[in-house]
Amino acid sequence: MTPYHWESSHGNFGDDLNLWLWDFLLPGFREVRQQTMLVGVGTVLNSGLLPRGVHKLVVGSGWGYGTPPDISNSREWDLRCVRGPKTAERLGLAVERGIVDPAVMVAEMPEFQQLPKRYKKTFIPHWESAEHGMWQAVCEMAGLTYLDPRGDAKAVIRDIAQSELIIAESMHGAIIADAFRVPWIAVATSASINDFKWNDWAMSVGATYKPHVIPVSSRGEASAKGKPFWGVTPNGSLPKPVLVGPTPGRRPTRPERPQSLLRSMVKKFLAAPSAAGLFKASRREPQLSPDGSLDGLKSRLGEVLNGIRKDYL
Repeated sequence: MTPYHWESSHGNFGDDLNLWLWDFLLPGFREVRQQTMLVGVGTVLNSGLLPRGVHKLVVGSGWGYGTPPDISNSREWDLRCVRGPKTAERLGLAVERGIVDPAVMVAEMPEFQQLPKRYKKTFIPHWESAEHGMWQAVCEMAGLTYLDPRGDAKAVIRDIAQSELIIAESMHGAIIADAFRVPWIAVATSASINDFKWNDWAMSVGATYKPHVIPVSSRGEASAKGKPFWGVTPNGSLPKPVLVGPTPGRRPTRPERPQSLLRSMVKKFLAAPSAAGLFKASRREPQLSPDGSLDGLKSRLGEVLNGIRKDYL
């Protein structure tokens, strides 16, 4: 059996969980049923993503993009459970089949347990924001720890578990925080954030998704998300700054440094609203799913895994 892994050029720790999580949950699964693909963590139930003509075992995946797959052929689909009630409804399944995102099970892995707290408040953006924005600098201005979702999955998970509070634009940032009982606050910088998948997970654990909106951090990020930045539309342009050259007859001393410093200062000035918005969001009331709710969902997912062990292993 082979786990499906949506591998992106930019990297995304939530998708990368599939590289090793299933070895913990279903030891030995790679040695059996070579014709079967295990479809697990991620918003991947999309007819344009998953290969046709391949037997697929679905455990906790979600829908959120594109056309849902036709799951009527039982010879191609063994759908044990999905991420939440909204995915179940979208696929025409009983609501009970929407259990929880399997990523919550990382909290059961011994290597992530009893980790000491190291960070007070940590911000983890969506990968698109990390790719195009300047959120590390914004976090420095706001007094928060920056956590890049494109980093090594296990390192990202440890940093989440070792934080006292998570401010998350990344859905799996909130999912992992909730699993480790780290209070979290949802934020969003763009309407392109998929609220269907957020609500799918949040409804499954008894939480609510009401993100605090914060401004984009840079012109590049605004362009990537189709949003205006300081009143300039993505199709517009900012005037080029007038640079004063060295005085004739004098030898310039490290001319690149003043220009680089000036540019950095301008970028930070333009990102100030993002820092203010992020700081304000970090002071909002955080949330956690009810303890009993999450424990019950893990138990139900455990029953599904037991059934898979019986049928496949």
